[in-house]
Amino acid sequence: MRHFEVDLPVLQRLIQTALSQGGSYADLFFEHSSFHELSLRDGTVSQAGAHVDYGMGVRVLFGEQSGYAYTERVAWPEMEQAARTAAAIVSHEPKTIAVSPRVLSLPQYYPMALPWDDYPTEQQIPWLQDLNQMIYAADTRVIKVMARLAHATNHILFFNSLGELCGDMRPMCALSVTCIMQHQGRTENATASRSFRMGAEFLQAELVGALAREVVGRTAFLFDAIQPKGGEMPVVMGAGGSGILLHEAIGHAFEADFNRKNVSIFSDKLHKQICHPSINVADDGTLSHSRGAVNMDDEGVAGQKTYMVKDGVLNSYLHDRMSADFYKTAPTGNGRRESFRHMPIPRMRATYMENGTASEADLIAQVKRGVFVENFSNGQVQIGEGDFTFYVKSGYLIENGRLTQPVKDINIIGNGPQALADISLVANNGRMDNGTWTCGKGQTCPVSCGMPSVLIKKLTVGGTH
Repeated sequence: MRHFEVDLPVLQRLIQTALSQGGSYADLFFEHSSFHELSLRDGTVSQAGAHVDYGMGVRVLFGEQSGYAYTERVAWPEMEQAARTAAAIVSHEPKTIAVSPRVLSLPQYYPMALPWDDYPTEQQIPWLQDLNQMIYAADTRVIKVMARLAHATNHILFFNSLGELCGDMRPMCALSVTCIMQHQGRTENATASRSFRMGAEFLQAELVGALAREVVGRTAFLFDAIQPKGGEMPVVMGAGGSGILLHEAIGHAFEADFNRKNVSIFSDKLHKQICHPSINVADDGTLSHSRGAVNMDDEGVAGQKTYMVKDGVLNSYLHDRMSADFYKTAPTGNGRRESFRHMPIPRMRATYMENGTASEADLIAQVKRGVFVENFSNGQVQIGEGDFTFYVKSGYLIENGRLTQPVKDINIIGNGPQALADISLVANNGRMDNGTWTCGKGQTCPVSCGMPSVLIKKLTVGGTH
């Protein structure tokens, strides 16, 4: 409250104003965020940027109705006007309420050892220069390196008509790099990144070295890769980054707003068997320092782990307060928003499949002819039907149970629910991909994803004819 220069009487008056036209619930969301970035290109850190955002939003709910308004000035006249505007959108029966505050004690999943404000820009620049030098030294075919270091800190204050009062300080940092190589008239490129909720302790020699090796290896790999023949075939999804398919093709369909509106293909499948009993899929806000971690979501609900799929059964949707009220259940800590300018909606955090019992070699040995996919770039998903197309940057052919020819630039086409049902083996090599994943759903949110290797009986692989 000191940070936003407000006190309890002000918060209580705003809630009373927000509910004065008869809403059943109201909340206040204050945010102050600062963002900084440095960019390296052609061997020089030549760009720097900074951005500060500050404001608050008022939300009022009544059943399926919602009203929202925000202001970029945290001063009484503007905040009162925002509260009156949100109240008018959800006008019902005027009433007066008394709100008794209750300070919530929250878990802490991302403590900072070295706040970014205490680590000046001059000390950040050498990390980008070291990354650049390592990549050029690793392979003579490198012709260009582009790198970016970004970090942000968000201060949050939340209060609602239930009297729940809490706050959070959320760090976020990311180091990403693109490598371009040229060899015998061909040019290839690849990227690598890491992102965590951490302070400047994030910057370590081990991290920079790992990113340099990864991006050089990924780029060099592409010179030996081919486009395979397309068709319907078994696919082994590699551990880690394949979790983006889990997020996009399956995870969104478990978000409760899509199910509440009967848009999702899973709308009538709650508590029903949807895949093999060995499969467990979680959305987790409690992973230490994860990009998708939340001490609290943007509705003041404590971070928690939610099993979407447990023993092959659709165990739970991902709920914000509105959908939880509709389904008569507890919110799952998935009410998230891009900023104070947006209402919270059900969003994923860190989405992953838990380990099975097979080895990755066991999965590959099952396949006579298929593909092993490793690195994804982008894709498209239709939430209602669950149909997806994903672009695979690199992988391998599988022939007679062995990895053979490197492959690149292929599409994986299928249906999310069907692909989940067609998983026949799950490996024991689960890994989170801690890259710079950002989810878009009308508004953006940082997320993370991961999974062990899995064998899917059949998907359509788009390659050469």
